[in-house]
Amino acid sequence: MIPIAKPDIGEEEIEAVCKVLRSGMIAEGKRVAEFEEEFASYIGTEYAVAVNSGTAALHAALLAHGIGSGDEVITTSFSFIATANSIMYTGAKPVFADIEPNTFNIDPSLIEEKITDDTKAIMPVHLYGHPAEMKAITEIAEDHDLILIEDACQAHGAAYHGKKVGSFGTGAFSFYPTKNMTTSEGGMMTTNDEEVARKAKMIRAHGSQQRYLHEMVGYNLRMTDIGAAIGLTQLKKLPSYNSLRQRNAALLSKGLEDTDGITVPVVREGCEHMFHQYTIRVNDRDEILTKLGQAGIGTGVYYPIPIHMQPIYKDAGYKDELPECEKASKEVLSLPVHPGVSEDEIQQIIDAVIRGVEL
Repeated sequence: MIPIAKPDIGEEEIEAVCKVLRSGMIAEGKRVAEFEEEFASYIGTEYAVAVNSGTAALHAALLAHGIGSGDEVITTSFSFIATANSIMYTGAKPVFADIEPNTFNIDPSLIEEKITDDTKAIMPVHLYGHPAEMKAITEIAEDHDLILIEDACQAHGAAYHGKKVGSFGTGAFSFYPTKNMTTSEGGMMTTNDEEVARKAKMIRAHGSQQRYLHEMVGYNLRMTDIGAAIGLTQLKKLPSYNSLRQRNAALLSKGLEDTDGITVPVVREGCEHMFHQYTIRVNDRDEILTKLGQAGIGTGVYYPIPIHMQPIYKDAGYKDELPECEKASKEVLSLPVHPGVSEDEIQQIIDAVIRGVEL
């Protein structure tokens, strides 16, 4: 079986964790601070704030910017539900714009029509590791004096015209085991705003900067030194991991691009796609899924139900019509692209997909 995802944990990560365990200092400490500094440097921001999940990074980012009840945040419905839920956690309202059919990212041309007097922020998602169209989105945010929060949970190292995502506004990254790098579970908020970083650090620690002195309502969103030790090691490996993902993606596209019934991923000019997922579009997806499973090929469907069509959002009164988003949800199919996939296995995947389409 070729799995759809496979975290790469080696002896370096094991030794780093053992070192922390032997120290007896396993909660948030020196390793977390070091990981924040190294990750900020990698992304190209002044500050990074480590938390315990990508969802927490989004939540902390919104709260640190003062997003709350009565506010609206424009985002995409074609994402993992945490994107919108993090907005709901603050008491604000997610407002959905449709997506570009080629990149699956929010369509900038549809954002301005969603802006109201209550709009406070735009939250693009760099889905599957492909950067959203940041020039247009940044200009819209600046023209309307809106906060820009980037959901980069799937886009570690992705870049738009040489600038890494997560550095255009306030960024949020996930270190879940299936991501391009992991801390076992964890997240990171990135920013160039000192005050936003200060507030986020308070939010993750029960609203406190000084022990037992609480200045605001906060949460327990802290990362441990155990997770940070893994993250520091994984961050050193991230460039090679991403290169292997890009190699595998190029091989898959070369083998599948001329196959009828398949649309391979695009990489927009000026963008560096880090292929958290390699996602094709197909007709008769269920039949192809069955054939690939029989061939021992792991697959994923990200995402079969758009957020605005989820029961909890329907119950909340959402009645959006987002045709591109809804069409994509019926056609997307992700194939193994992670660094653990060999070139021989890539060919097996290509052959299996072509057979599945032709049957």
